[in-house]
Amino acid sequence: MKKIILIWCLCLFAIPSGFAQLRAYSFQEAEQLSKQNPKPIVVFIHTSWCKYCKIMENSSFKNKEVIAELNTNFYFVSFDAETKEAITFNNHTFSFKPTGTNTGIHELATVLATIKDQVVYPTLTILGTDASIVFQQHSVIRTNVMLSILQKEK
Repeated sequence: MKKIILIWCLCLFAIPSGFAQLRAYSFQEAEQLSKQNPKPIVVFIHTSWCKYCKIMENSSFKNKEVIAELNTNFYFVSFDAETKEAITFNNHTFSFKPTGTNTGIHELATVLATIKDQVVYPTLTILGTDASIVFQQHSVIRTNVMLSILQKEK
C-alpha cells in the first residue's frame, strides 16, 4: 500500500502545473484548417541527425511562451526533410528525391529551406495565409528571438 501511495505522490508532483504542449499538424491538416480559419503556417525543417535541430526542439519549442504563441496564432508543422512519404500541399505533390545511397531530401524541404541556393538545418519558414514564404531563417533560433519573430509575423 505504501508503494502505491508513493507512486501516486510521485506522479502527482512530477506533472508540472500549467504544462502546455505544442500542437503540431501535418501539411494537409494545416492547409485544411487554414481554409476554415486563416493563420500563417510555421514550418520547422529538420533532420533526425542534426544536433542543432535537437537543440531547438528541446529549448525554443519547449518554452511555454513560444508554445502559447504558436498554438494561438499559427499552425505549426514539424517537417523531417528526409521523410520518404509524398506530401500534397498547395495543389502540388512533393516527393522524396534520393541523392545517393540511403541519402536524399524531400522536394518540399528543398522548396521551404533553400536560402541563397543552400539548404541548411534547422530552418524555420513561415508561410502566409496564401502559402507564400514570408520569413525564412537557417540556424538555431533562441527563445527570445523566436518570440520576437512570431509576434512580428502573426
